[in-house]
Amino acid sequence: MISNEPGTPAYSGFKSRSTYQIVSITAYLLGVGKGIFENENEPPQMEVYRQLDQDKNARIVRNLCRLRTAIERRYKTILDKMRYEYKSLMTIEEIPQDAIQQLSEDGVSLVKARYTLIDYVVQINKLLSDRVNNCRALFPIWVNWDYIRAVFIMPGGLTEDGIKSEAAVYCGNLGAYPYQVYLNWPPSEQGNILYNDRKFLQLLYEWNEDEFTDLSKVSDAAVTTKNHIYGFLEKSQRAVMVVDCENSDPYKLCAVLKAMPMESTQKIAKIILYSDPHAATAWEILHSYTDVPTEYRLIDRIKENKSLVDAKLIAGTCKEHYENQADSFVLVSSDSDYWGLISTLERANFLVMVESDKCGPDIKRALMQHNIFYCYIDDFYSGNSSYDIKVTALVRAARKYLAERVRLNVNDMLRSIYYSTRADMTEAEQKQFYNKFIKPMHLKIEDNGDVTILLRD
Repeated sequence: MISNEPGTPAYSGFKSRSTYQIVSITAYLLGVGKGIFENENEPPQMEVYRQLDQDKNARIVRNLCRLRTAIERRYKTILDKMRYEYKSLMTIEEIPQDAIQQLSEDGVSLVKARYTLIDYVVQINKLLSDRVNNCRALFPIWVNWDYIRAVFIMPGGLTEDGIKSEAAVYCGNLGAYPYQVYLNWPPSEQGNILYNDRKFLQLLYEWNEDEFTDLSKVSDAAVTTKNHIYGFLEKSQRAVMVVDCENSDPYKLCAVLKAMPMESTQKIAKIILYSDPHAATAWEILHSYTDVPTEYRLIDRIKENKSLVDAKLIAGTCKEHYENQADSFVLVSSDSDYWGLISTLERANFLVMVESDKCGPDIKRALMQHNIFYCYIDDFYSGNSSYDIKVTALVRAARKYLAERVRLNVNDMLRSIYYSTRADMTEAEQKQFYNKFIKPMHLKIEDNGDVTILLRD
């Protein structure tokens, strides 16, 4: 049927929501209270808190930041208690004692004899300057680490004047700091700068006289879009996903499948990939992101300048409908030529997944006029998800490349060199030679990309 059920809208401009991964990591490291993470109405995600709380490096940075915030916020009160009541850091209630205890368990001892409050803040700032670098891997590679790192570094934080100056700025603008935790930023009325990844990164880059423009990395498909996809699959009797590999992005489709709950993917009988020899090899990683049976159909060309993928896809979809009783199809392609297929199979239901910058207005208009839902697969491709999928494809391709081109067997090599050198060695001597020179062999990569295999000197 060309039209979906009455009242089911086609894509109507549902906006993608921002992700919360980066702000959750940042909030944890800055020492934002656990209760904020536990509150479902706040941006920081409790799942991230649990993960990072198992990471020693992250715990250390978090607890150092908690101590620094407590001291900066109640500086005069704490100073007076140390001066006039002769209290130590371990006996002042304004100081989070659990932070000191956890730091000690993690191998960081803070409490020193005859230390002034300034001495403690200087020590904390020195430790943060060193330790925050251990948390670099927590953030995606596409985020400028220098900008992130600077958030944790107090300006003038190794001098008394600098520390007092920052304390004055912080206490005088407490409401401008997210969750009232101290961080290095120009306080202004921006609302919660940790509201979501998009807002935080745009402001972060702006502070550094830069611009964050790749918003797709901090966007997630809107809940409404996901619900339409899952609802479409739920109503189907037998759903098949057909993919035009020439006119779709493998990484973005992987992100879609990765985001789908198991109960939805179980409604897909199979995925059929119609690919051309010129299509990206990354399609071969799709099976890593779904348990749905996947058929990879490589369509050879009769003429080098003419692809047969569209014809084969149309024929294959018709076969699935008429012979295998598939009543629903998820068509992944931005090619408008498939409207003929959709309009011909009048008794089949279609959901179309396209890329925002490749799908023209005509096909969108036709889909909307006939109430056929379409969505952008770009919306699922964001943040760490996009980077992880690319890395999976690159590692797989690198392994395949090496397997096809590197043909070295050290046993064959040893037999050859023993014969050519006529070196008469006992079995024990051969073993010693192997362990000392052959086993530690390693690669040396030159700046121009050339690779040499080196023996240990």
